[in-house]
Amino acid sequence: MSTVTCIKERRSIRRFTNKNVSHELMAQIVETASYSPSWKNTQVVRYICVEGSLKDTIATECTSSFPNNGSIIAGAPMLVVIAVVKNRCGYERDGSFSTSRNDSWQMFDAGIASQSFCLAAHVAGIGSVVLGIFDEIKVSSLLELPDTMETVALIPVGYPDETPVAPKRKTVDELLSFK
Repeated sequence: MSTVTCIKERRSIRRFTNKNVSHELMAQIVETASYSPSWKNTQVVRYICVEGSLKDTIATECTSSFPNNGSIIAGAPMLVVIAVVKNRCGYERDGSFSTSRNDSWQMFDAGIASQSFCLAAHVAGIGSVVLGIFDEIKVSSLLELPDTMETVALIPVGYPDETPVAPKRKTVDELLSFK
């Protein structure tokens, strides 16, 4: 599959079959995603695969602000939690910030890595959807993440049980300008 085809055909999948995703396949997907660029090659993104009762607990206890996300997580065989190592992106060796964006670069890196992960998953036949409305503090607590890490996104994954069509896209004329 070409890169262009992969980008154009990948859809957010919210319904999955009950077939489990192998740990070996997840390792291959993460290995591909590990080639995502990052701030000064800090490689701060971490992928935490959650299954079973802990996944179900996250679905029920961490999504009250948007319950549909809980339903999507509950219906997926696996949940990938995207986390970052804090206080590395946007910093110089002396601890000062490199730009006026301070440490917000870690979210940029997490976004790039999440997209790479979802595209690699799509090539492997695995569906995914990036979720951003959840209780980050509770998820971090349930996963027993150290204070040096922060939860950024939740990505339910599995074999797709739907084939959504691409939503209408804005035209290039709306998106592109030259000065």
